[in-house]
Amino acid sequence: MTEKPAGAAEGVDSVLAALADPTRRRLLDLLAAQGEVTATTLAGSLPVTRQAVVKHLGVLDAAGLVSGTRVGREVRYSVQPAALGATARWMATLAADWDRRLATVKRIAEAAERESRPPETPR
Repeated sequence: MTEKPAGAAEGVDSVLAALADPTRRRLLDLLAAQGEVTATTLAGSLPVTRQAVVKHLGVLDAAGLVSGTRVGREVRYSVQPAALGATARWMATLAADWDRRLATVKRIAEAAERESRPPETPR
């Protein structure tokens, strides 16, 4: 199994946990499309309350996926792609490990199949 460095493990785990919720994934989509926006603006596009949006943004913020900047009395949120990049790199490494394992299984299976065939007779 692919090991994650200790610090990276916590970051990847928190990103995956945050992305497990469809509302939070939708929030990231909206933020990516709209840029820096308020929780009130985001709530207008979702079937949840502003308070629920703020809680979801808190989870995304703790995972390093969004950040909030105070502008006067408002907090404007934006996507922070670095945490996604680290998670994507971990997933790519994991996928490459599985690709190598599957290629080995395929080679072994093909070799076993060749060995189990009766020899061809010349015509």
